[in-house]
Amino acid sequence: MVEFKSRLLVWLFPAVVLMACSTAPIVPDIAYSTEARAHLYRLSQWSFEGRLSLTGNKDSWSAAIAWVHEPAEEQIRLSGPLGQGATVIRLTDGFVSIDRGNGDVLASDKPEVFINQQLGVFVPLHALRYWVIGLPEPGEGYEENYSGFKQAGWLVDYRQAQSIGAQSMPRKITVMNEQAKLKLVIDEWVLDSASIR
Repeated sequence: MVEFKSRLLVWLFPAVVLMACSTAPIVPDIAYSTEARAHLYRLSQWSFEGRLSLTGNKDSWSAAIAWVHEPAEEQIRLSGPLGQGATVIRLTDGFVSIDRGNGDVLASDKPEVFINQQLGVFVPLHALRYWVIGLPEPGEGYEENYSGFKQAGWLVDYRQAQSIGAQSMPRKITVMNEQAKLKLVIDEWVLDSASIR
């Protein structure tokens, strides 16, 4: 029995070490500061992969999420287990399209109203583009607190951060108001670090 346990440890130890090396370091809990993160407004390109759950007054759902931000476009891919039921949302200046992969692409020039109709829950997509990188939407008032801020009737709470190179980026985010609650866990960030030097 002792020999079996010893062999098990010999096999498990390298696997645990490899898993530890493959994840981004978690940053200890520190007070949120917009001023300390303001340089990220210059971040022109980024992407992340993670998991999203959205709860409204009447419905809730969860999905894998992959978000690619470029200067002229946001592309958000939502999918179920093993990539099933993939939906791609593309946002350009004042225009949104939704492709559910069935050949029928829906589009509108009223992005947030349209997304609200499709999801059944209002999601402030324009502000969310800033909130996911840890910043308030510019030009809009906000009230900072220890773990995030309040803006436009939404509480944005950063539960955990992770180190990506020299940057501290959100890992766990909760965004909520009286009608909806969105939880986001970001597993992997890719940053265009040249744009924030």
